[in-house]
Amino acid sequence: MSKLIATRAIRGAHHLVERAEKSLADLLQAKSADTKVEFPNTAYYLPISYGMLGIRIEKLGQLQDLVDEAKKLLPPVPTDTLWVPYLGHTLDAGMAALFADEVIEAIKYAGESLPYTIEMNPTNGNLWLGAASDVIMRERGIEFVDGTAPGFAAIVGCAPTNEIAVKIARELQEKNLYVFMSAATNGKSIAHQLQEEGVQLGWETRLVPFGDDVTATIHALGFATRAALSFGGAQPGDYKKILQYNKNRIFAFVLAFGEVDDEKHAQAAGAINFGFPTVADTDIGQILPTGICTYEHVVSPVPHETIVTKAIEVRGLKLNISKVPIPVPYGPAFQGERVRKDDMYVELGGSKKSGFEYAVTRQMDQVEDGKITVIGPEIDDVEEGTGLSVGIWVEVAGRKMQPDFEPILERQIHDFLNCAHGIFHMGQRDINWIRISKEAKAAGIKFSHFGSIIHAMYHTEYGTIMDKVQVTIYTDPDQVEKLIQTARKSYQERDERLAGLTDESVDIFYSCLLCQSFAPNHVCIITPERSGLCGAYNWLDGKAAYEIKPAGPNQPVEKARIIDGTRGQWSGVNDYVFIHSHKTLESFNAYSIMEFPMTSCGCFECISCILPTCNGIMTVYRDFTDMTPCGMKFSTLAGSVGGGQQTPGFIGHSKQYVGSKKFISAESGILRLVWMHKSLKEELRAVINSRAAELGVENFIDKIADESVGTAEEQVFEFISQVNHPALTLPSLF
Repeated sequence: MSKLIATRAIRGAHHLVERAEKSLADLLQAKSADTKVEFPNTAYYLPISYGMLGIRIEKLGQLQDLVDEAKKLLPPVPTDTLWVPYLGHTLDAGMAALFADEVIEAIKYAGESLPYTIEMNPTNGNLWLGAASDVIMRERGIEFVDGTAPGFAAIVGCAPTNEIAVKIARELQEKNLYVFMSAATNGKSIAHQLQEEGVQLGWETRLVPFGDDVTATIHALGFATRAALSFGGAQPGDYKKILQYNKNRIFAFVLAFGEVDDEKHAQAAGAINFGFPTVADTDIGQILPTGICTYEHVVSPVPHETIVTKAIEVRGLKLNISKVPIPVPYGPAFQGERVRKDDMYVELGGSKKSGFEYAVTRQMDQVEDGKITVIGPEIDDVEEGTGLSVGIWVEVAGRKMQPDFEPILERQIHDFLNCAHGIFHMGQRDINWIRISKEAKAAGIKFSHFGSIIHAMYHTEYGTIMDKVQVTIYTDPDQVEKLIQTARKSYQERDERLAGLTDESVDIFYSCLLCQSFAPNHVCIITPERSGLCGAYNWLDGKAAYEIKPAGPNQPVEKARIIDGTRGQWSGVNDYVFIHSHKTLESFNAYSIMEFPMTSCGCFECISCILPTCNGIMTVYRDFTDMTPCGMKFSTLAGSVGGGQQTPGFIGHSKQYVGSKKFISAESGILRLVWMHKSLKEELRAVINSRAAELGVENFIDKIADESVGTAEEQVFEFISQVNHPALTLPSLF
């Protein structure tokens, strides 16, 4: 291996540990050792030290323990007369550097002036985001689970020019990768370069600027560590499992641009521990033998034209990229872009104009595959700032196509259009809203390209159930008003048809094993009355997915013999779950929170858990970051529920499931709900009141406590006693 790389990595680790120790000593002169230390809104403390060592650092003084651990790992700096040519010394130095990074970054959060904004995207002139919260971790987790985000690139330094920086960023986005940016070179980071060119940065566009300090690189590896803890079932302190999990399941790599100093070499050594290789554009030496990483550990120098492709090859990452015939970049990384009013060329639908989108099944001879028609003005026919009505009318035909699949296809229009750089889409059915940017217009985008996107992506994603796709885009207001009535009638008929679909009316449920890429033993069983816990998949989605990909993660599961109809247990489901949980789970009850509840991955929208004193349950959505009456925040709760564990008294689930007749029906259902935070209450007010009214309780939502009442169980009990909550008269949960 390269003596140059090892020497610089070890020397850089020494520098970082010395910096960490001095920074801590300086802060301890100004602040008490009991000063609170934490990264924002996470249950994983400081994730590297928590994951690798099992240390729960909560106070400033405890950081000295982490400094001491780093010092233990430091090998001597090689000299002409002292040299032991082992990769192990370099790896130890890399881990010491990561511990030092975490100390330095924690000190920033404990100091007087925080250099980061605690938001999803840069705000108020602050470019840097720092550590991701657990809310972000879980929201983004489903993308890593389902392959929408196959991995991430951690970029350190800056490119030679802004033009190269934008090209690299766009190439990574088009390959659907997240981009984590840190470590400036001569005061400039690639994030600065992208900002100067007007590129939207933040979690929503997958271009995440962590910080310009080299130590901010720790937030990329902290994200990876939390993935192993949250989704992989790894336990704090089990560093072997965490590192192995990342090598096998988190496909990440480091791209080093410009000068790579000693501290950056130390970061690269730290990343190699995780199985993440480094590819550089300058000649920093190489580590070509395989071992810790899947293939090479460090490759350099690599031309900018091929550096992304080379990094993907070295990491062993396999990509499936859909080519869409449009004149702007295309991929899921662009879904989070916003087209603001000042950047907009044209607006369609929205609050001022009518708009709808509709997919309908036709006979084979009624559809001409690839036919795309625009009826009404094309984008070239209207002036900048124009607002238009819009109707997107999609006709599909296929031997395996079923009318039940129409709403599934229709929902995908939102995602598919949003993947185009410069197209912003919101809503569905008859409440859609589309904006096209000036940049996209200048690049040649047209309304007809909506049809190009839909045609290409329907064939890519749903080609096994459909043979032909024909799209008509209406911008003529009279035609839109006429056809929207036809679409609305069909929406109503669909809703009525689906409303009659119950667990009892079908013999087949569907599995979802997508999350096993992260939580190997978790099995999700989707029924007509219980959607997937992530909220992204319902029973019809599972049915369609199986038709599309018969060998995929969604498989039919025969219910077979009823074991317990009240709790929701069937012999066929048990048999399937036992085999596909790798024989770790013998059975589960679909309708119970208390006895053998369904397992969870970590992508759940909500968590419900019991409040024993209240004889009821509380429900919290993942974006609520404050304390809850069970004594845990969402993030801490998630650690108890996720990773494929079966935890009586706790379940992860979708928001939709709260309104289901089967929602913990084995324990009297929704009438057990005694606390829910205010924002979720308001969102679900109508459905909760409607469901409770069916059970004989009017205005039930007002009997449910929220954070305005209190976040302690005794406060909830006092409130529900005053309002005569029905949970107090229900049978005991124990």
